[in-house]
Amino acid sequence: MDPLLLVLGFPLLGSIVLAFIGHRERARDANALFSLGTFLAACALTFEVIAQGPLFAWNHEFFIDSLNVFMVSLTAFVGLTTALFSRPYMRVEQAHGKMTPNRLRLYHSMYQLFSFTMLMALTTNNMGILWVSMEAATLTTVLLVSVYRTAASLEAAWKYFILCGVGIAQALFGTVLLYMAAEKLVGAETGALLWTNLNSVKNHLDPDIITLAFAFLFIGYGTKVGLVPLHNWLPDAHAEGPTPVSAVLSGLLLNVALYAILRCKVLTDGALHSALASQLMMGFGLLSVVVAAFFLSRQKDVKRMFAYSSIEHMGLITFAFGMGGPIANFAGLLHMTVHSLIKSSIFFTVGHASQKAGTQVMEDIRGLIKVSPAVGWGMMLGSLAILGMPPFGVFASEFLILTTAMREQPWATPFLLLALGVAFAAVFGRVQPMVFGETTLKALPHPPALIPVFIHLGLGLMLGLYIPPYLAAWYHQAARMLGG
Repeated sequence: MDPLLLVLGFPLLGSIVLAFIGHRERARDANALFSLGTFLAACALTFEVIAQGPLFAWNHEFFIDSLNVFMVSLTAFVGLTTALFSRPYMRVEQAHGKMTPNRLRLYHSMYQLFSFTMLMALTTNNMGILWVSMEAATLTTVLLVSVYRTAASLEAAWKYFILCGVGIAQALFGTVLLYMAAEKLVGAETGALLWTNLNSVKNHLDPDIITLAFAFLFIGYGTKVGLVPLHNWLPDAHAEGPTPVSAVLSGLLLNVALYAILRCKVLTDGALHSALASQLMMGFGLLSVVVAAFFLSRQKDVKRMFAYSSIEHMGLITFAFGMGGPIANFAGLLHMTVHSLIKSSIFFTVGHASQKAGTQVMEDIRGLIKVSPAVGWGMMLGSLAILGMPPFGVFASEFLILTTAMREQPWATPFLLLALGVAFAAVFGRVQPMVFGETTLKALPHPPALIPVFIHLGLGLMLGLYIPPYLAAWYHQAARMLGG
């Protein structure tokens, strides 16, 4: 059977099935099983692309190449580990009365539908379907963020819906302009919105129309990435939604939105033969890094703090892709991978810590190393990894980005170093007392299920010490494809 059909079919079928049985005791297991099926199908698709090269499917409406195939695998993997973490987490939330049967059914079905929309956005060759997938992802995550039905969660979901809804509307106009530019060359009936067709004629696209199109596409999808000043929805959505939703928002949604920008940048670079797209990405990426770093020190809610950390890292990745070139693109792809792994593992530990303390306020969370050594060490190691301490993968990718910036964009290097230093001091200064501070809480009678945390941290450590040859080959191929 076609592995792409299975990659998209498992989460879609899972959302339908869990819409009926998502409230039952075994629904948590079913959610994990559907995610496992998606991951195995993604592995099969990856092996097929490695063996045969880029693949088209379903009348060229879907296209898998070295850029999106590893992102499909990463998305499916983080979706699986988050579903495994969600099993004990949601059991506790149900015991505390936060999750009713109807809310559980909504959560499980929307979780699978969210996975489907992410994988659809990554694999489609049609820029119109890409927009539809991103809009569907917005709607599903709005429901996930608001699942607790508290005043704060509803406000966060409403802010998320309005800001991202306006942003995605800008992306729609940009897509229309892209079609207008391509129709004259490709023809209305021969796939004027297919990315591969656009890529083949990008040197002949009208530069004036493409300039305007990229501006709207960058604003639209940049809102989903969380780039400053379009970031306001992200801290609220992370803080008020369930912790598994925070993990997939940081680990998956931001990556997929940035992937959409990268596809548009390739077309814009070819049409304009100028650095407009690169300059926009470097400017807004650097602004996001600096602003998020200084906001980190003002946070009192642990999930909001790590949400601003996500804004900082997505800004750094955007800056890297804006610089372009084989080294910066390689570093951006590596950073995208390790950020997804490490940040989702941090949210896993934050979920257990806040459940035990009964609060997300950092001043009220103390002595995690005594309450649960696994949670405490998981949070500390995850925080050190995301702050760029060697030998984790974030250190390797940040080192590549900084050294490339010193050579190609020296004006930006002081701002990057300042922002990274401020972020390190802010996060480490808050996490250290949470882990090692004094507490009166008793130790947990049983260790929480933290296998996903240490799997993610182990992979993040491995990517700092050794990148497997097949993964390095993906990065090199994708980096060359992105050009710059």
